[in-house]
Amino acid sequence: MSKCFVERFELAGAAEGPLAGLSFAAKDLFDVAGRVTGAGNPDWAASHPPAEANAAAIQRLLDAGARLVGKTITDEISLGLLGINAFDGTPLNPRAPDRVPGGSSSGSASAVAQGLCDAALGTDTGGSVRVPSSFCGLFGMRPTHGRVPTAGMLPQAPGSDTAGWFAREGEVFARVGAVLIDEAPAAPPASLTVAADAFAFAGPGVAEALAPALARLEAMTAPGREDLLAPPGFATWAKAQRTLQLAEAWATFGPWVEAQVPRFSYLVARTLMAGAATPAADLPPARLVRDEARGRLAHLTRGGGCIALPATPDPAPPRDLPLAEMDRARDRINAICALGGLTGHPVLVLPAGEVEGAPVGLAVIGARGADASLLALARDWETA
Repeated sequence: MSKCFVERFELAGAAEGPLAGLSFAAKDLFDVAGRVTGAGNPDWAASHPPAEANAAAIQRLLDAGARLVGKTITDEISLGLLGINAFDGTPLNPRAPDRVPGGSSSGSASAVAQGLCDAALGTDTGGSVRVPSSFCGLFGMRPTHGRVPTAGMLPQAPGSDTAGWFAREGEVFARVGAVLIDEAPAAPPASLTVAADAFAFAGPGVAEALAPALARLEAMTAPGREDLLAPPGFATWAKAQRTLQLAEAWATFGPWVEAQVPRFSYLVARTLMAGAATPAADLPPARLVRDEARGRLAHLTRGGGCIALPATPDPAPPRDLPLAEMDRARDRINAICALGGLTGHPVLVLPAGEVEGAPVGLAVIGARGADASLLALARDWETA
């Protein structure tokens, strides 16, 4: 089994609770009392003391009876979508071993997909739970922004950061989710919009691979009605999200970078410098695009509706792609995934199909605050 943990240890949960008997891992952005949160970078780990308390999300799972079995690899300071870490290595994608696992919650997704734990915590700012869920064939969720407490979770861009989770089985996924959002699964969404532009943007074979899953989703909700998800274009939404997210990321990490002059891989250094170089004049237009995107999703999910689209436009790219091709793959992922951080809506990823022998997931966007209705879809997905 490939390395996916940065540290293995056991922390027992409560003797009784709704998650008793389950094990979970946590991305190395979540604090565990007495242990350093390493954030995927050795200089971050060396310049920060051990945590004084458990992160709120970890404590919720422990209090519900789950057992923590270790901390998992993350892309450096969570700035990545492919799961590549120059210091800790790239975790295995067991569903497609010659391909990347997706990041930045790569180790958590790998641990769950390998069967090393029942569930795992990740974070999602620009897609870091949704992408590895799709690439590794897992259930995964980015909840409504602010729904799961992020105290004790290392921030990147607080305006978009969320704590999310993975599981192999829908029933386990829903049980863990009910604890994290503090609400039991509710009735599934009342209506369904199929994002025609997102399916058209997807690569060869993706729409066909997801067609059976889409039909199953329609049977669980309502017949799908096609509409445009992003009338201005996904590239417009992605540019706005990147502008806002990277400016926030530099505000978060810039003081530490300037004080410590840490080591980074080229890709992470390039991303941070892009944030540092963001002109202040670019922020107000990006916020207007964000307002438009939020209004669009509120319209499409009114009355408790949901939206279906490919979780990623393509399956996971091979591990050994040249940099220019990796950048192209990353740009396409950003185009589809930017809406999560931009709008704050909850997004569930369902394991759905395969293209070229590699998984692709079906994403379901819910109304803000309607996380419990998405949990119902996950709980019933395998028996629908």
